[in-house]
Order: sequence, then C-alpha cells, then structure tokens
Amino acid sequence: MKVVAAYLLAVLGGNTCPTADDLKDILGSVGAEADDDKIELLLSEVKGKDITELIASGREKVASVPSGGGAIAVAAPAGGGGAAAPAADEPKKEEKVEEKEESDEDMGFSLFD
Repeated sequence: MKVVAAYLLAVLGGNTCPTADDLKDILGSVGAEADDDKIELLLSEVKGKDITELIASGREKVASVPSGGGAIAVAAPAGGGGAAAPAADEPKKEEKVEEKEESDEDMGFSLFD
C-alpha cells in the first residue's frame, strides 16, 4: 500500500510518469523502506495507463463486490419456519420474569440513596 500511496502522491504532485527513484525518494522522506520488487511490479502494471482511468475501473470492481451483510439476513429466516413459533413464546416468559424483578425492587431502599 505504501508503494501505491507514494505513486499516487507523485502523480498528484504533477509527475505523470514517476520512476522507481521518485517512489524511493518519497518513501525515504517519511522513513519508510522501499521494496524494489514491489515498486517494479507496480510500475510494470501501471505503465502506459492513465491513473484516473485505473481508479475509475477499480471503483466499479469494488462496487460489484457483495458486502455480505444482506446474505446473512436472508439466509437466517430461510433456515426453518418452525423456529419462529417458539421464539414468540419466549418473550412472554421474559415478561413474567421482569414482573418478578419489579416486585423485588420494592424492598424499602434504593441502591443510590
């Protein structure tokens, strides 16, 4: 990521075609180590391409990735319709327990007195 960030900083600074030395200078200015293999890989992948087009195509790819939140919610009700009926009985039991707790609160003193 730091190599990509250095590349983007160089482009943002006006250098439309940064070299490996440019990226090493940027990374060195903040005390980060420059990995030559990663720099060469990045430069070979973006060579001759417009960075704004690469970012736009990347956004489209990320937008098509499912987030995963909806699939869980859909799958849970499909697990079985019989599980919903006992769940409706449980709140009734909880309400009875709550009533007992309320009666226990009238012991003549308060925790915060």
